[in-house]
Amino acid sequence: MPDNAQQKKPDSPWHEGELAIQRSLGVAERMDATGRNFVRTFMPEQHQQFFPMLPFALFGAVDANGDVWATMRAAEPGFMQAPDALNLDIRLPRDRDDPADAGMEDAHSIGMLGIQLETRRRNRLNGAIRRDSDDGFTLRVRQSFGNCPQYIQLRQFAFVREPHLQAPVRPVHGSVLDARARAIIAKADTFFVASYVDRDGGERQVDVSHRGGKAGFVRIGEDGVLTIPDFSGNLFFNTLGNFMVNPRAGLLFVDFATGDMLQMTGSAEVILCSPEVAAFQGAERLWRFRPEKVVYREDGLPLRWAFEDGGWSPSLTSTGDWDQAKARLEAASLADAWRPFRVARVEDESTTIRSLYLEPDDGVGLMAHQAGQHLPIRINQDGQKPLVRSYTLSSAPTDGLYRISVKKDGAVSRHLHGLQPGDRIEARAPAGSFTIDGTERRPAVLIGAGVGITPVIAMLKHIVAESRRKRRTRPTWVFQAARSLEERAFDGEIAKLVAEGEGNIRLVRALSQPAAAIESRDYDIAGRIDLSHLKATLPFDDYDFYLCGPAAFTQSLYDGLRALNVTDARIHAEAFGLSSLTRRPDGGSALAAAPGASAPVHVVFAKSSKEARWQPGNGSLLDLAEARGLNPEYGCRNGSCGSCRTPVLEGSVAYPSQPSFPVAEGEALICCAVPAESEGGKLHLSL
Repeated sequence: MPDNAQQKKPDSPWHEGELAIQRSLGVAERMDATGRNFVRTFMPEQHQQFFPMLPFALFGAVDANGDVWATMRAAEPGFMQAPDALNLDIRLPRDRDDPADAGMEDAHSIGMLGIQLETRRRNRLNGAIRRDSDDGFTLRVRQSFGNCPQYIQLRQFAFVREPHLQAPVRPVHGSVLDARARAIIAKADTFFVASYVDRDGGERQVDVSHRGGKAGFVRIGEDGVLTIPDFSGNLFFNTLGNFMVNPRAGLLFVDFATGDMLQMTGSAEVILCSPEVAAFQGAERLWRFRPEKVVYREDGLPLRWAFEDGGWSPSLTSTGDWDQAKARLEAASLADAWRPFRVARVEDESTTIRSLYLEPDDGVGLMAHQAGQHLPIRINQDGQKPLVRSYTLSSAPTDGLYRISVKKDGAVSRHLHGLQPGDRIEARAPAGSFTIDGTERRPAVLIGAGVGITPVIAMLKHIVAESRRKRRTRPTWVFQAARSLEERAFDGEIAKLVAEGEGNIRLVRALSQPAAAIESRDYDIAGRIDLSHLKATLPFDDYDFYLCGPAAFTQSLYDGLRALNVTDARIHAEAFGLSSLTRRPDGGSALAAAPGASAPVHVVFAKSSKEARWQPGNGSLLDLAEARGLNPEYGCRNGSCGSCRTPVLEGSVAYPSQPSFPVAEGEALICCAVPAESEGGKLHLSL
């Protein structure tokens, strides 16, 4: 071979179906390298030692009709032995009651999963059978890889009969789910799924894998179709990738208390995006299974399992259920409506900040929110104009209720500080674009000053919750500024979150008036947080910055970061107060403010049958409406909350100060909008 000849790269371990899902998530390039390193063509030594320890194994096999079946076979530990890294000898007699057995002939391709429910350890492989008797076979390895312990519930096993003895009851065959089958599925927290594809060159690749969730995580439709949430995993997408190419599936449900087996084969459909995906907490996708053949095998297994105390997978804490998803969909349909909420709990976070825990009081669930968003609320007082304000949610998306943390400053906040459990307010769907991706790999720097810590703690809670789900914590720096130790909020909660980050979350605390506080124990910086502290603290890296605090504080940090050539896209900010942040895009100049009309504009408030003349310099359209005696809803007066959204019926508006809330076409944020320059000199608003 010539010296300059390049060795041909081995084929990707992923087929087109797996790659399609990986590409949809933007991880195909990264997973190419992972697959080449992780998916082996041999069993590593630890896998060779693992399989002989097991009392059972899962298999996926394809019969002559092309139907794929999942099954579990049990025997005394040691029934599987690995003479070398390429072969696994499996001493299992034929079982003609098992529909999967027909796909386990000599030269057939099968998939196998070894799993220890008592330790959450599992490893997978697939390959081809070499069979010379009915007493067992050798599995020739094609692919071998480990799996993470997520979503596995802890169970201890015991044999109740000799494993080679057949079940005393014959299988029951059918084509639909009867009441007995539905009962097994409805209470299941675990099942197994088999799938397959025929790869280029004619090689068949069969897979069998584990699925786990809260009891009842598989929904049974009236038509018998099963819907299953797909939670965060290793991004291999062996099962769903197979469905993308070949929508054939085999499912196995085991009643761990009785040994009953429910085996089904049918068709599968992958749903990458839908309202239900968004509503089911923790779901990345959904898939549906339509059974075509159903086999019920009473006492089909010689094993029984006992659920361990505290045996639920910790990964399930970040997942929801179908009742919650239904409630979220109902709530989403009421996104624009004011709904009643009850104060469930009140908690003082500091001498100036109080948290209100809110739960729906109309029988409808919470609408899902993103960490960092705010909650528009409305307070109705007898004989007075309703007061509308927006407060940042300090709760994480995974929390079971809304929490707002309010500084006592102004008429509305004083009213909120006086509320007690059982009192009621009204709220609309959470909104706002100041949000964070808890799974992003780029380090995050969260900076909150005063009550600006509220979106920061929501983001931090979200990052920690996502770390439980993804088993990877986004590196995070938290800078918290407060005037005094007494006014600083969430000390205990933040400390707990930092500890859970296991070194991936670092906290820097600043007090501008330390008084008797002790340095290092109570605070790290005396004075205000500024750019010099960021430069002295943060190691050299590429960060995403999230800033929230008084307008001058936020603007100063933003300008300083831009002067250090941090791109505008990497700086996410929310200032409270009347002023909006003045941003400078990556082109270099300040963002040009859209000029308002230079001449008077005739403004019509259509719903109210009122009109007014706006003059340059008169202020916003909200100011104009209030001057005409109207009471439009608003929450911020700086374009950050969206509470004042109003349809524009004719004409157009401009924003002298760019709002941070995204404005839909045909709408205006009247709290910061003015009439735009136009030939007609008219503006009609649906107000």
